[in-house]
Amino acid sequence: MSLSDLVLSLADNKQMLGLRYAEWATRAPSLEADIAAAAMGLDDLGHSRVLYGCLEPLGEDPRTPNRESKPASIRNLAYFDEPWTEWSQFVAANAVLDTAFTVMIEACVGGSVEVLQHRLRKMLMEERYHFLHGRSWLRSGIDKAPLLRAWQEALELFGPPDGETESMHRDGTLSMGPAEMRARLEEQLETKAPDVTIHWEMWDPLRRRTAPGAIDEHTFGMLRGLEEKKYAPTTASKAAG
Repeated sequence: MSLSDLVLSLADNKQMLGLRYAEWATRAPSLEADIAAAAMGLDDLGHSRVLYGCLEPLGEDPRTPNRESKPASIRNLAYFDEPWTEWSQFVAANAVLDTAFTVMIEACVGGSVEVLQHRLRKMLMEERYHFLHGRSWLRSGIDKAPLLRAWQEALELFGPPDGETESMHRDGTLSMGPAEMRARLEEQLETKAPDVTIHWEMWDPLRRRTAPGAIDEHTFGMLRGLEEKKYAPTTASKAAG
């Protein structure tokens, strides 16, 4: 796994987080939460574009043509595979996963790679509101199951103790390794990570997850622009009109 692979995973996850936020822009428990969901969704979609733009300067772009046809080629955490059906899922993602992505971006900004230092720094300021929003709702209390799942997937994002993320930390590419990222996430959320079991032997280093599966077909169609193409009038129908 290369640094480009890590950045692509961040970009894909940011894009999926933005989409899932946007799905709640009219479904949240309050008007203020509706507005926050829409605003955070736009932020994260914008952040994903910046991250995708870093791939070429890093020297290689790990995206392949099968991303146009295979949902499993999108390197998102399993938490984003399906639309969320309850507000607790939104809050857990907002508080834990969004903050975990920010921690990993901090590790990139604090590392030795100049393009990441310069291009990602602004994200850290923009993510501050996301963190405060998520922490506020988290403190109000949510169901335990989505919270445990979000914590587990955040730790899977950081990678195994002796994996490539740790190697990048040792050589200075990243300013934090998995242990430091976990500690930073715990510090931000002012709580210890729950005791979860991660089967690292099943972990996919490119998708940064242990669970199989992929995003649902409808979301994949929307993501790739296939829905617009599907409903666009054909040349023949335009001519007939």
